[in-house]
Amino acid sequence: MDCKLSAYMNIKSATNPKVIPKKKAITFTSNISGTPQIWVLNQANKPVQYTFFDDTVRNIYHSPNDDMSIVSKDLNGNEKEQFYLLTNDGQHVEPLVVSLEHFHNFGGWSPDGKYFTYSSNRRGDGIFDIFMMNIDTKETEVIYQYDDICHPITWLKDGEHILINIPETGLDQNVYILNIQTKKLERLGDPQISARYRSWTFLKDKQKGYVITDAGENTMYIGKFSLDEPEKIDKVVHHKQWEIEEIKLSPNEKTLIYTVNEGGYYKLHIYDIETSQTKQIDQLPKGVIDSINFLNDQEIIFAINTPTIPGDLWKFSLATNEVKRLTYISHSGEIDHLLVEPKLCTFKSFDGLEIPYFYYEKNKDKNKPTLIYVHGGPASQTCAQFNDYIQYLVDRGFAVVAPNVRGSSGYGREYLAADDVRQRMDSVKDLVSLVDVLIANHHVDPKRIGIMGRSYGGFMTLAAITHYPDLWAAAVNIVGISSFATFMQTTGKWRRKLRGSEYGTIEHDLEFFNDIDPIHRTENINVPMLVYHGLNDTRVPVQESVQLVMKMKEHGQDVKLTIFDDEGHSTEKIANHIKMNSEIVQFMDRLLNE
Repeated sequence: MDCKLSAYMNIKSATNPKVIPKKKAITFTSNISGTPQIWVLNQANKPVQYTFFDDTVRNIYHSPNDDMSIVSKDLNGNEKEQFYLLTNDGQHVEPLVVSLEHFHNFGGWSPDGKYFTYSSNRRGDGIFDIFMMNIDTKETEVIYQYDDICHPITWLKDGEHILINIPETGLDQNVYILNIQTKKLERLGDPQISARYRSWTFLKDKQKGYVITDAGENTMYIGKFSLDEPEKIDKVVHHKQWEIEEIKLSPNEKTLIYTVNEGGYYKLHIYDIETSQTKQIDQLPKGVIDSINFLNDQEIIFAINTPTIPGDLWKFSLATNEVKRLTYISHSGEIDHLLVEPKLCTFKSFDGLEIPYFYYEKNKDKNKPTLIYVHGGPASQTCAQFNDYIQYLVDRGFAVVAPNVRGSSGYGREYLAADDVRQRMDSVKDLVSLVDVLIANHHVDPKRIGIMGRSYGGFMTLAAITHYPDLWAAAVNIVGISSFATFMQTTGKWRRKLRGSEYGTIEHDLEFFNDIDPIHRTENINVPMLVYHGLNDTRVPVQESVQLVMKMKEHGQDVKLTIFDDEGHSTEKIANHIKMNSEIVQFMDRLLNE
């Protein structure tokens, strides 16, 4: 591996800042040590490692009152999170909720810090009950049983109720208030309207709060609710064209900070609750803003990730409008000056639907090699964020294109639903239309176009090269679905129900699956392909890649399979990340750039 490629692959970042309530100190997640761990900023704004686990730390949850925190981590990427108690500034670590064969989902601390809730499938593969643990005695009780999937969201301010989410589909939720003692449930939101909900926030008066939802609308807005009329949500702030992603209420309850996703670029806004006035903060880098936290009534912290800033922590003062970058963990003297900002473009697909895409290039040369990168989800979105192998290929003279085909998030409910079930192949046709646009408008070489994707993006890659084999010169499939028929039988039981509303079901759509599934069209593949999968993938089982490669080898096709035995659906260990992405860029370089 050459030195420049190594520099790209070894970039560090800082994400997910959180405030330790009593100390007002800031913790965050970083891969400085090679595996994502929790770090803390000291008084000199220098990072100090806080956790030292062998595996990836997924998250940290600070107690509201005491010097204790709960961290979640899994084993070799299997996403079966276990909980550990940290005390004495992280120096003491105690196993708290550990049952390695089960999933656990954290549901929040009680307002007094004496209890926390979580859900787990202890009673059966697709059954998630809700548990409450006393942090002092470690006594645990089941506070809600449900013979399907449900998760706790947060506690109410009274300490006697919690919010729970019983998903309706993979996108929409049914949200209820659960009385811990009586087990009585009360629905929040209009039961007649299917909707997404996130960022529930309760006021100190215990009866009112704010939430982000799209109930009755195409895009997500900020709504205000009252427990006196739990079915009613009044619209407070709505940017009709775009989605609101995150809100945070100031401690004095006078200000809402929120982000608006404008086509993959996040904008930070301040909403004055007393005057109903909104102000946008313009002096921030253009990219993705997340994990907003109030340090006090006047200062907020958050993470920013842009195409040229791989991830660092920032602070904003409401009093002075001053923006300050707190960390420079992602700074690299070797490559910072080489990083390229993409251009946000759109094109009309085969049926006239407008499709957005990010276009990266370093020069305007004609007939350059091109890579199309398809995101997963499919209800996800490629945003203006750093990507190491995209930036390296651009530096090597490639054009790289990252589309948000129909079915992507960030553009409203109608766009999200545009690829559901029998419309599945319309999103693949979007890629075909994109190729035509790239050739006509960007003058790329039609004989040097590669495609790659992860998870659902892996399916899109496989569908593209099996249904439209003559368009491509190389392909990379990472943890992709090769057959919906097998995937819907082997993925987690609860995921089958949630995915069925989008993908279809074995009972009703098997004939359709068999018609579109790449596994039945492998003989059409006429390009070399790399395939990667984590052995411990609980979302898309590794068999999806194994069966694909076996079929291709029967046909004598050019394919290489790499299985990481210490990874799951993501590739997180630094050695594996470097190996995989180094091979991908060398593969594309060899096939498309020579």
